[in-house]
Amino acid sequence: MRSRVLTVIAGIAGLLALPVSAQRQEAKDVLDKTSAHFRKAGGVEAGFTVRIKAKGQKKDGLLACKIRLKGDKFVLETMDAITWFDGKTQWSYLTDSEEVNISNPTEEELNGINPYTLLSVYEKGFACTSGKTRTWQGASVHEVVLTATDKTREMSKLTLYVERGTYRPLYILAELNNGSRNEITVTGYREGLKFDDSVFVFDKSKYPRAEIIDLR
Repeated sequence: MRSRVLTVIAGIAGLLALPVSAQRQEAKDVLDKTSAHFRKAGGVEAGFTVRIKAKGQKKDGLLACKIRLKGDKFVLETMDAITWFDGKTQWSYLTDSEEVNISNPTEEELNGINPYTLLSVYEKGFACTSGKTRTWQGASVHEVVLTATDKTREMSKLTLYVERGTYRPLYILAELNNGSRNEITVTGYREGLKFDDSVFVFDKSKYPRAEIIDLR
């Protein structure tokens, strides 16, 4: 009798787990297609805003950005800085001080600079599931929620809205362990562009007064 009861309980537990498992698979399928689309898009240029909600601060910070990407390479422009990354080396030019910091950034550091690296974080250290949102700013979207399985990570949770059909990311909410939140909203997007690799490397001849600080 006891074994039959345990069998029934196990069967019920399995049925209850099915929707969760299906949500996880659906979320992974969306992320796989989003990542694959980005990889096939060639050169990409996107405009986006970052709203920074720092814990303890009453006023949000808002930053307008423009980024050009080709695979792992990117150049990011804001009002205060320009950052180039050629897949290994990063150059960060600060417009006020005219300093260029050279470094070999970690994966987590790149996640904090280039929002498109967040499209692949689900591959390790995060559990993903489908959310409930189906429309956002008039667009039909997939909502994917990623939760860090490694509690030492700076980013604890990530919510991503992906446009249905195109698999282009429209909105990313990154929640950090310190209670801060960064909201990234895509304001413009072009793909299939041709970028020479030199676009993603700092050209000293264009910034002759820049002070080079090598942090590698």
